[in-house]
Amino acid sequence: MADSIPLSGAIDRTPKEENHRLWLEVMHEWIVTTDHKKIGMMYIAAALLFLVIGGVEALLIRIQLARPEATFVSPEQYNQLFTLHGTTMIFFVAMPILLGFGNYLVPLMIGARDMAFPRLNAFSFWIFLFGASLLYYSFLGGKGLFGGAGIPDQGWFAYAPLTSVAFSKSHAADYWALGIFITGIGSIGTALNTVATTLCLRCKGMKLNHMPLFVWLMLVASVLILGAIPPLGAAQLMLLVDRFLGGHFFDTQAGGSAVLWAHFFWIFGHPEVYILVLPAFGFVNEIIPVFSRKAIFGYPAMVAASVGIGFISFTVWAHHMFTVGMGAAANTAFVLSTMIIAVPTGIKIFNWLATMWGGKIYFTVPMLFCTAFLFQFTLAGLTGVMLAVAPFDWQLHNSYFVVAHFHYVIVGGILFALFAAFYYWFPKMTGRMMSGTLGKWHFWLFVLGFHMTFDTMHIPGLLGMPREIYTYEPGHHWGTWNMIITIGAFIQAIAILIFVYNLVRSHFVGELAGNDPWDAWTLEWATTSPPPSYNFADEPMVRSRRPLWDLKHPEDPDWKYELDTEDQLAANK
Repeated sequence: MADSIPLSGAIDRTPKEENHRLWLEVMHEWIVTTDHKKIGMMYIAAALLFLVIGGVEALLIRIQLARPEATFVSPEQYNQLFTLHGTTMIFFVAMPILLGFGNYLVPLMIGARDMAFPRLNAFSFWIFLFGASLLYYSFLGGKGLFGGAGIPDQGWFAYAPLTSVAFSKSHAADYWALGIFITGIGSIGTALNTVATTLCLRCKGMKLNHMPLFVWLMLVASVLILGAIPPLGAAQLMLLVDRFLGGHFFDTQAGGSAVLWAHFFWIFGHPEVYILVLPAFGFVNEIIPVFSRKAIFGYPAMVAASVGIGFISFTVWAHHMFTVGMGAAANTAFVLSTMIIAVPTGIKIFNWLATMWGGKIYFTVPMLFCTAFLFQFTLAGLTGVMLAVAPFDWQLHNSYFVVAHFHYVIVGGILFALFAAFYYWFPKMTGRMMSGTLGKWHFWLFVLGFHMTFDTMHIPGLLGMPREIYTYEPGHHWGTWNMIITIGAFIQAIAILIFVYNLVRSHFVGELAGNDPWDAWTLEWATTSPPPSYNFADEPMVRSRRPLWDLKHPEDPDWKYELDTEDQLAANK
């Protein structure tokens, strides 16, 4: 009887049935995978989906603010859009897309076969996706897409008492708290995995001072996640206790403290900025030297600056709270710590410029985005130092000047570095090049839209426009500036559409890339494009910070000096 049962591959199927079976097999393979590369790409794909959603929310906000006394959306809908846009962009776009690149690249860069804990890696992604989906399920928890009572509307930082039962009688705040809490579990799992992988799975010869700078920065960012996410999770649980069990942690009418929530949130919130920006620094650290044809200037200083930023970032949170009345001593302490953190950041800027100085620069699309990043992030740092001065911050706190500064960091810094990373590592992930022509259209349109939006946004902020305002009267003279800001936002949206089209088109018909299209020097370019499931057939052997470059260019004097030095040390031992 057993011999009469045909094998599954021998069953006659119609082409439609066969295609359906193949799709099911592919979906099953991706759903159950523990391969760090596939998990990294799923993080990135999910983040891109939420980027489109968050971008649409931003455009709706900008349409409402484009002219005085507009009624495009109601005040309630505006608050919902404001909350969802901020939450989506920080927790569902910026965090997962950077963790996705780290997931994909860290094992390849250190010569490992996979992450230290592959199943934890898969769990971390799916629990993140579940948390993000839970928050957006709130759209169905009320009365519909817009006007649904279940949609969070308290702002993405959820200051008390806006999340109290008295202010939010629906389950909107519950969806928000649970969604963010659950995604935080995924972030912590990925951070633990990254730390363990980096410290324990480096290939032969890869000492800590031989690691690529991107790996260093992912390591520091992961440590920051382990220190910053738990306070936010604790605050979310305290909020749920307030709402469901009659607790009074943040209820000022019953002896609680609304300022306590602000402390908990910003103890997470400011390290979060560096959790996002440090991997972006890592992208720039890898891309600028390759297209300048020079080794990174000041490797030890870059590592020290990264660790310094990570340490100091936990001491600056209350510069978001100068206006709550902490007192002169506390204000002075946080002014000083905020200004001090500009020092290691400035070291990085000067080191990147020194790397480019005298180099043979190739302005490929990744290098264009990195160059814009340098200019824009420097400006963002300057306005950050301005806001670090407590009297100046007192005047402009909660104004659109702060919104402009924040978006200069997130968009002008992090997003530009992310675009550079997409164009640089897309050939490794897919085996195909992205279109350079479309990439340059994307770059120039996005630069134009970015500066129209966020340069201009400083001006209504200086003129006193509050940042959470729903509409405004014509007499404030904010209308022209807001119209320019809105036009710039739509130009950015067009650039994003070109980028998405470029991604999809290049995946199917892009030029074949080969294993190393950029003549780079880190280990991920030593394997095939895309890499096999096992990454490397044989464990790599590293003897310097530029292993692949060294193999291709043995005449390099820096390489010869480093080998001679290490061989001499070994001989002396």
